[in-house]
Amino acid sequence: MTDSWATFGADLHVEVRGSGLRSGLMDALREAVRTGRLAPGTRLPSSRSLAVDLGIARNTVADAYGELVAEGWLTAQQGSGTRVARRAAPRKPQAGVVRARPPHRRPTYSLHAGTPDLASFPRAEWLKAARRALTAAPHEAFGYGDSRGRIELRTVLADYLARARGVYADPERIVICSGFVHGLMLMGKVLRQRRVREVAVESYGLDVHWNLLTEAGLRTPALPFDELGSQTGELAALRGVGAVLMTPAHQFPMGVPLHPDRRAAAVDWARGSGGLILEDDYDGEFRYDRQPVGALQGLDPERVVYMGTASKSLAPGLRLAWMVLPDELVGEVIEAKGSVDWVSSALDQLTLAEFIASGAYDRHVRGMRLRYRRRRDQLVRALAERAPDIRVSGIAAGLHAVLELPPGTEGSVIQAAAWQGLAVEGVSRFRHKDAPTGRDALVVGYATPADSGWAGALDALCRALP
Repeated sequence: MTDSWATFGADLHVEVRGSGLRSGLMDALREAVRTGRLAPGTRLPSSRSLAVDLGIARNTVADAYGELVAEGWLTAQQGSGTRVARRAAPRKPQAGVVRARPPHRRPTYSLHAGTPDLASFPRAEWLKAARRALTAAPHEAFGYGDSRGRIELRTVLADYLARARGVYADPERIVICSGFVHGLMLMGKVLRQRRVREVAVESYGLDVHWNLLTEAGLRTPALPFDELGSQTGELAALRGVGAVLMTPAHQFPMGVPLHPDRRAAAVDWARGSGGLILEDDYDGEFRYDRQPVGALQGLDPERVVYMGTASKSLAPGLRLAWMVLPDELVGEVIEAKGSVDWVSSALDQLTLAEFIASGAYDRHVRGMRLRYRRRRDQLVRALAERAPDIRVSGIAAGLHAVLELPPGTEGSVIQAAAWQGLAVEGVSRFRHKDAPTGRDALVVGYATPADSGWAGALDALCRALP
């Protein structure tokens, strides 16, 4: 149950669930006093009138008032009513003393994009794979390993990526890294050593990726973007660009695949200029309406660096990712990584190798594909019923959807969602600083909530939409 009232000149909001009517009212009054919306000395409505406004029992309001009086937030005198307590102004902190900020209240639900359903991690199957891998592990696996990563994992990945993503992947060209960010850091270092000055990026993406390239001494001009994806034909006009970072199978966050003509244009640019394409295939296994689009790397393995990860298919906490490199880059990336593999756990690599080789990985991906498809279908159905003016754009794929909003409403919808206890992000959060202002939209990560929270998150989202 959620109620709002403006009986005494302050627009308050209460979100109460189940038996928490009194505590919800007390929390709202404390927050109003703390933020100054209820000034000291303000007279509150009688318990009777406030109970009528809220549609709750008078005793609930009276009990809340009584406890806040006891805590010192309110005062109550016969004939004067209940008022906000007058308290001495807080002392100013001494010079040079940093005052700690009060902790932010965590949202009840989160629809942030980029995280899978962590509750669905296949613990039992992973444990079986870990036991088998540990039993079969050679003694040398417990020492300092090959900086490319365990050969067992590189071998099974070469087979899996060729079969599932159309990647040309020789084990000798694969380097295991600790997540996509680690791989991008290595590529930033290699590109800078090659005297590359600029890496083109998409107009929408993750600032953490752009910042990593900037910290490596590289500029990141943004490619124009439209409904067909990034305009790769513009690469030739960017004279200082030696590489481009892209999500061609399922653009993050806008959700469109790169048009075939633009895929070809990107490869033609790389061949003609000697440039490189850094392909981020972050969720390529998850397509729901047809077979996934194959990886761009298959068009030219010598000009494309394929970068994949277990963070979306399994869990980001594993810190396991991989790069499939052009032959000429293998030595440079190994040198950038170091002479020994000090980042990725050999036992985790062996476990993932066993998990893939046993078929458990394929079974898990198939199961999660069905699960996420149901989630997306439920989202689309709920919007059709409760917010029919909101359109879902992008292809049926991945772990997130883009909800188109009326112009100028993105900020207010995000604020309305916060009032509902829901954390969600707008598309402007992912817009490159050099990209023109685009449409208003929400980026909704439907994979994140556990089953127990999905219905509540969906309900909170629909209540926040215009």
